Amino acid sequence: MSQELSIIQLVLHASWVVQAVMVLLLLMSIASWAAIFSKLFALKRVRELNDKFERDFWSGANLNTLFANAAQKGHTSGPMERIFVAGLREYQKLRERRISDAGTLLDGARRAMRASFQREMDVVETNLSFLASVGSVSPYVGLFGTVWGIMHAFTGLASLQQVTLATVAPGIAEALVATAIGLFAAIPAVVAYNRFARDIDRVANMQETFIEEFSNILQRNVSAQPAAATSASTF
Repeated sequence: MSQELSIIQLVLHASWVVQAVMVLLLLMSIASWAAIFSKLFALKRVRELNDKFERDFWSGANLNTLFANAAQKGHTSGPMERIFVAGLREYQKLRERRISDAGTLLDGARRAMRASFQREMDVVETNLSFLASVGSVSPYVGLFGTVWGIMHAFTGLASLQQVTLATVAPGIAEALVATAIGLFAAIPAVVAYNRFARDIDRVANMQETFIEEFSNILQRNVSAQPAAATSASTF
């Protein structure tokens, strides 16, 4: 490509509106890449913490011990671990009140776990809507820059006596750069959104499965140990 039609020259010679569109798209691209890397590391950590807790949970460890350890960790624990803590804490509170109805105990624990599950999913889904917005809006923003650039180019050609391809090409090329940058911003965001949406669905399915399995454990505990004769923290 000649010096006159290099990418840098095209950007520098574009109208200020097209340049503003290009800057906006570049900022959107940088922000989307930051969100992509942040989400990659966050999901990796979520999977590692959930896998570790699930191994500990099904290794036969005492549930009260797991509860105490998880409560001490606080926000450094994994999502599944916090769901477990929320469910068991509510279950123990109801047992301490000498509530003997199995349905009330299980419903209370399940509601607590569901509420914790929703909070955890809200955190996991952070920035996902931003990637969707970048992926859907960027091509149209680039197209706006292209249309404006073409209009500006043809307006400039109106005063010329003779129009050739050499006079038309630079203005059209300048305008098309905006569309190219829009696609450059949109494609990674769309690919990342689809990948993260699939990974988040898997995390959600794992945590919902855990809620059902832990609810079954609590139900067996209620059936085996009547509230009136059993300590609230015994498993």
